Amino acid sequence: MSLSTSEIQDINRANAADLPPVVFVHGLWMLASSWQPWRAFFEDNGYATIAPGWPDDPATVGEARANPRIFAGKSVGQVTSHMAEAIAALRRKPAIIGHSFGGLITQQLAGQGLGAVSVAIDSAPFRGVLPLPLSALRSARPVIGNPANYRRAIMLTYEQFRYSFANAVSENEARRLYDAYPVPGSGIPLFQAAAANVNPFSQIKVNTKNPDRGPMLIITGEKDHIAPHAIAAASYRKQKRNRAATQIQEVPDRGHSLVFDSGWQDVAETALAFIKSTR
Repeated sequence: MSLSTSEIQDINRANAADLPPVVFVHGLWMLASSWQPWRAFFEDNGYATIAPGWPDDPATVGEARANPRIFAGKSVGQVTSHMAEAIAALRRKPAIIGHSFGGLITQQLAGQGLGAVSVAIDSAPFRGVLPLPLSALRSARPVIGNPANYRRAIMLTYEQFRYSFANAVSENEARRLYDAYPVPGSGIPLFQAAAANVNPFSQIKVNTKNPDRGPMLIITGEKDHIAPHAIAAASYRKQKRNRAATQIQEVPDRGHSLVFDSGWQDVAETALAFIKSTR
């Protein structure tokens, strides 16, 4: 078992609560702690929550920034397997909510039939999603611009974070978010995403046809640079072929930071309303 002690404790608490569980999946450059406001919000609304980290994630942003090498070498396949292990330990099939690469992983987990319902927010693209907007390329350039970064962990500069994540908030809020949230990120997922449509063995695959996928909501921020609307729309076109309900919703005037910036609750309420509608 690769689950950490804290993850096992969270799973045990969720099982003991006997409430509908929600699993939160964070993306690249974030930690599980970025979901804390969402966890409190969903727990206040009658859910049990867990937020597994990526394998070997440190507990705090300070520790993560002091030990960047711990993030190096992590692939999408490893993270998806880790999340699947956490879900398998739950007594009830959960709702799954993920952001960015966590949104991609959420779609993979849903495609494996592991979720009762899923919400993919500003999701990274999967194999078969063809649009590659210039803003997405610019956001990925700090990593994929140097092939040596494949096995490295890369920390975004403030300027890179401002463009990629925080372009739709004020300068003051962008500075506050940068101080509080981003950590070094593994280079591998971005290289995997870049090569997904030319690599038949890619780990960036989603089974969109599984009849056990469950209802899915795709949320996209209007001003997102990392995962623009074109990516969300192409993902939706593939997912809507599933027999389960599939919806897409664009959040006006929001960028990639929409799940942890000052407007996070608006997005959380949208996700909660969709999940409640499927029960």
